[in-house]
Amino acid sequence: MVAICYEKPTKFARYTVSSSVGIPKGTLLKLVTPNYATTMALDNDPVAGIAWMEKAATDRSTEITAALNGVWGMQCSTVSTITVGYDLVYASAGNVKGYATLDREKGYVIGKSLQTVSTTGTIAKVRVNL
Repeated sequence: MVAICYEKPTKFARYTVSSSVGIPKGTLLKLVTPNYATTMALDNDPVAGIAWMEKAATDRSTEITAALNGVWGMQCSTVSTITVGYDLVYASAGNVKGYATLDREKGYVIGKSLQTVSTTGTIAKVRVNL
């Protein structure tokens, strides 16, 4: 699942990426080094942003633009109810979930939920502000 843009972002960053990896627009990106990003794969990956453009695996490009703010639709993986205002982190396969202790300090928080969600698979509006 990729994030769906509802409110256009105004802050962006450019990252170096692998030339052989395809990254769909809306993919959550993991920060690897100060200027290198890849797709998120695990809970507790530091957030680099959301891919603002598609990068094909065959285009030989080594750069991507990432959105750092805006309102995005993201699929929720809920174990318990996510209440409006909760901070959200990456769960798995493009899903987000409520954060745990110290996630904000470690850079894992993607954004705040703008609605209450209690059903797995629900697309929630999330305010991103990295």
